Amino acid sequence: MHKYVFVFGGVISGVGKGVVTASIAAMLQKRGLKVTVVKIDPYINIDAGTMRPTEHGEVWVTEDGGEIDQDFGHYERFLNINLPKANNITTGQVYKKIIEDERAGKYLGKTVQFIPHVLDQIIERIEKSAKGFDVCLVESGGVVGDYENIPFMFAFRRLALKKPEDSCSVLVVYLPTPNHLGEMKTKPAQHAIKSVRELGINPDFIICRSEQAVDELRKQKIADYSNILPENIISSPNVKNIYSIPLLFEKQDLGKKVTEKLGLKTCEPDWSDWQALLNKKLSKKLVISLVSKYYKTGDFELPDSYVSIIQALKHSANHLGVNLELTWISGEKIEENPKKLKELDEADGVVVLPGFGGKGVEGKIKAIQWLRENNKPFLGICYGMQLAVVEFARNVCGLSGAHSTELSPGTKNPVINTLPEQGEILKKCAYGATMRLGSHPARLDKNSLIYSFYGSETVWERHRHRYEVNPEYVEKLEGKGLWFSGKSPDGKFVEFMELRNHPCFVGTQAHPEYKSRFTQPSPFYTGFLKKCLEMKD
Repeated sequence: MHKYVFVFGGVISGVGKGVVTASIAAMLQKRGLKVTVVKIDPYINIDAGTMRPTEHGEVWVTEDGGEIDQDFGHYERFLNINLPKANNITTGQVYKKIIEDERAGKYLGKTVQFIPHVLDQIIERIEKSAKGFDVCLVESGGVVGDYENIPFMFAFRRLALKKPEDSCSVLVVYLPTPNHLGEMKTKPAQHAIKSVRELGINPDFIICRSEQAVDELRKQKIADYSNILPENIISSPNVKNIYSIPLLFEKQDLGKKVTEKLGLKTCEPDWSDWQALLNKKLSKKLVISLVSKYYKTGDFELPDSYVSIIQALKHSANHLGVNLELTWISGEKIEENPKKLKELDEADGVVVLPGFGGKGVEGKIKAIQWLRENNKPFLGICYGMQLAVVEFARNVCGLSGAHSTELSPGTKNPVINTLPEQGEILKKCAYGATMRLGSHPARLDKNSLIYSFYGSETVWERHRHRYEVNPEYVEKLEGKGLWFSGKSPDGKFVEFMELRNHPCFVGTQAHPEYKSRFTQPSPFYTGFLKKCLEMKD
């Protein structure tokens, strides 16, 4: 019989429920349990695929082609496993299935209602994902008190009532320390506890997110208010490295307490591999500049738009013993002021980040040209690789107005274009879940720099794109020195690119960051940072 750990949040979103969930999952996995994780997203969208990053953060892609909230990335990075897209449940999916079943007569004339039918559909999906595992963690997005969260909280309550000993609930709250007071306040956490108890759920553990560690006085205050033992109030202050959080929780015996609450007999956890990585001496230094598109939301910055790339770079840097400094430069800022390109000279390597649409594109192209002409290490991810092809076509091959048909449908030189099947999809405006998604193979040329990164002739990486390098231009581009050193096995798709007469000018149509793990970094990002170190030396 599988067990459940339900994780939900209070006060505000974005305090780190995903990392908390991943950390608890890792603690259970280290104790020899077979663990899986389900993410609830209460929005009416079917998935995250049509949402802009500044609206919802990065879109995570699974091996089987799911487009999901970025928390999925934390689960896979902490657990070093691949999760299926079925482990993401949205309000849109639930109601779509119920309506389809109603139209097909599957309810046999019954009145279809919120209770029991919506709850039944949610529970059915959770139980299906949990099958075959010892423990299934279920994280709910947003916060308790959100209207759209109510059906999922009711479903959690019903699952917990079936066998109370087979589940436990974790509430993640935020304890602010207002600057004008200088004192940590528990009142927002008290309101979150009140909200969740009004829904019929009594948390077994409360994780207190805060800028600094929660003291015993405030733990006792929260315990008195919630009728939870003070030892089950867990402090989770800000840390420099998110991978230290499971060890922080272990010091408070959270892993032991959760397994005891679930009645599970487990082995002692061995964290020696994580501890060695956390203690690794970072004796070298690299400055990597990220040329971005989705980095501003109003007056605020949003690095979560690229969280997987940031984590992949950090994984590889830690593996190489590198103290990594990341700097940001907006493609739009380069468009407004080309002198901004001089900032790239201070970097040891530059990553041109992915995206969609025309915002900041000409600035990115100017940055790519500068990097090519100045022999600076360049890495283009997806859109970044496509724009490198555009830049090379314009400025080396002399193809006037060369562009992607995504941005310039009438260009005379569509070096980036949709393949026929994608063109038909766009005509139908069928944008949801119709890109080239999930894991696909590529064959690498053994003489290429990309091959030296991977050390393998065939590699599998995850994709999320609709536009491709136009096959009609491959011969002309390669004739001038651009080398498409990795292609799909049938030769139909360009997967990797590099420049023959440049020490490190590489790009990929895929997203290798999705397969990077804390204990197993991406060979692609690791290879790039190695070249940056070599060129710096």
